[in-house]
Amino acid sequence: MISKVEELRSQIVRVFLGESPAVDWTLCCLFARGHALLEDVPGVGKTLLASVLARSIDSPFSRIQLTPDMLPADLLGVSIFSREGDVLRFQPGPIFTSILLADEINRTTPKTQSALLEAMSESQVSIDGVTHALHQPFMVIATQNPSDFAGTYPLPENQLDRFLMRISLGYPDADAEARLLELRPATTLLDTLEPVMNAADVLAIQNEVDSVHLSEPIRSYIVEVAHRTRESSDIRVGLSPRGSLALAQASRAWAWMNGRAFVTPEDVRMMLSPVCAHRIVIHGGSMDSNWLQAEEILNACARLVAAPV
Repeated sequence: MISKVEELRSQIVRVFLGESPAVDWTLCCLFARGHALLEDVPGVGKTLLASVLARSIDSPFSRIQLTPDMLPADLLGVSIFSREGDVLRFQPGPIFTSILLADEINRTTPKTQSALLEAMSESQVSIDGVTHALHQPFMVIATQNPSDFAGTYPLPENQLDRFLMRISLGYPDADAEARLLELRPATTLLDTLEPVMNAADVLAIQNEVDSVHLSEPIRSYIVEVAHRTRESSDIRVGLSPRGSLALAQASRAWAWMNGRAFVTPEDVRMMLSPVCAHRIVIHGGSMDSNWLQAEEILNACARLVAAPV
């Protein structure tokens, strides 16, 4: 299965260009049964990365462009009265898919954001008193521009916490950007992609990730790091127990991607920033601001904890 993952990664990098850690983190998020929030300035490839991943996996894919006038029903679906038998017939919305690209999630209203994020956490939606299960695997890849851009509705803390990872792509290096100018348009390259993995493969990997061993010393290490964030004078709201669980699961996925059946302290440290930086609130800021400063404080907290050997 590792060979399929390498083939998947190679295909993504071929179109996305560059060796950004965002590619590996997004794959890790998928294998850990999580959802990813891609945040950066416009034009650095957030939508492209999500689209390449979706096209490379043979499973249902939907894309929605979130706007201020979008309603929850536009996302979840509606019950329509049918003249045939005088019954209500459910018309599923775009959320009924395996991979959902939610473009510019902070452009839509809090009501619609909430509907999406509730579905993410429960893997089901309730319409008119009837519960509908979502596809498995199910992953939301949401993109957003920084909150200081005009026309945005910043995600509140409890909704940011639903994302396993918050990932920044950054600008490509000069060589990658030069190659980008030589290639055909990205939309043309997307049309040439063939799936290298299917939904059953993803589910099998997720089950293997669940079986990756998390030893007692590693569990204690994660808990101690979490407690350091709660005791830090620089942090107003530390890492929650949900954050500790997320860090453990992401570390399992990262260990699996690196060919190990057990988690090491290095796996935990590697996942600390993408998994935890958006879950803490530093003094004078919110979860939606001062991201780089939050990363620095998290790393400082981790350095105070002796890693198990």
